[in-house]
Amino acid sequence: MVDALKRSDYPMVALVGPTASGKSALAVRLASALGGEIINFDSVQVYRGCDVGSGKLSAAERQGVPHHLIDIVEPGTIFTAGDFRRAGLSLIEAIRRRDKVPVLVGGTGLYLRALLVGLFVGPPRSEELRNRLREISARHGREFLHRMLVRKDPASAARIHPRDTQKLIRALEVCWLARRPFSDLLGQGREALRGFRLFKVGLNPPRTELYRCIDKRVEQMFAGGLVDEVRAITARVGHRAGPPLEALGYRQALAFIQGDMTLESAIGETQLATRQYAKRQLTWFRREPEVRWFNGFGSDADIEQQGFDWLEEAMPSRSPDRLVLSSSFQVFGM
Repeated sequence: MVDALKRSDYPMVALVGPTASGKSALAVRLASALGGEIINFDSVQVYRGCDVGSGKLSAAERQGVPHHLIDIVEPGTIFTAGDFRRAGLSLIEAIRRRDKVPVLVGGTGLYLRALLVGLFVGPPRSEELRNRLREISARHGREFLHRMLVRKDPASAARIHPRDTQKLIRALEVCWLARRPFSDLLGQGREALRGFRLFKVGLNPPRTELYRCIDKRVEQMFAGGLVDEVRAITARVGHRAGPPLEALGYRQALAFIQGDMTLESAIGETQLATRQYAKRQLTWFRREPEVRWFNGFGSDADIEQQGFDWLEEAMPSRSPDRLVLSSSFQVFGM
């Protein structure tokens, strides 16, 4: 086999799509078929103890496939897209040295974009400024930060959700420190990933079915221990705002614990917000170039086989040094 480190087109797979579309399960099957290892790009699954609310696969569901960038930081710790890029670049090189195929899967589009196209070179973090912005958010609400950003940088405000505190704070921080709109700097200083040939698989289930699955998943999360999970997190890091307590489900469960919301309201708000988030995810990922979209769930046997067949055809099959897809019908239980 030709030394994998010398290859400029080493295969790598990325699975994208909205939450509850079955990405994780399909990633396990494809990684098994490819001889691959999975790299998570979900911004909540990086946190230890955030299992129920983030939809982490159990050890049994991972079926022996190595998973990376899961359970790597403590709640309350900031883990940025830049942190993800540095860890991801190191991992994909290590996986290549093992002659395995990196299989990326998750729903945080910014993390994937950071890895593939790089990040802009902006001013360093200012904890003093960030703390001031957090205090403003605590006094006046997240939407107040968004209104501030509308005045400073309308283009960034248009793409950042009014309740996404972490992104709002970073955008405002850059505006003040750089004395320029955040949006003006985004295209500068990027360094794209090289040396890999990426095959992108997208899942796009029918919208009505997806929303039904989201509603059911949220109900199962709350019934399956999400509130207790949030209590355990707050026992370790306190009730202060910050990751992952601002994530969908966690925020509502915390509001229930604090007496600000009934359990029924917490479930209903999480369902609505998650459906809206799924729509934004699809909008984001549809901007990704060269995605092969499949109109169904990753757990659907037909979609699994279609994805396998496309990869088998798309990946070069005659190169003696490539990692060959193996025994599709055995892998997919057919």
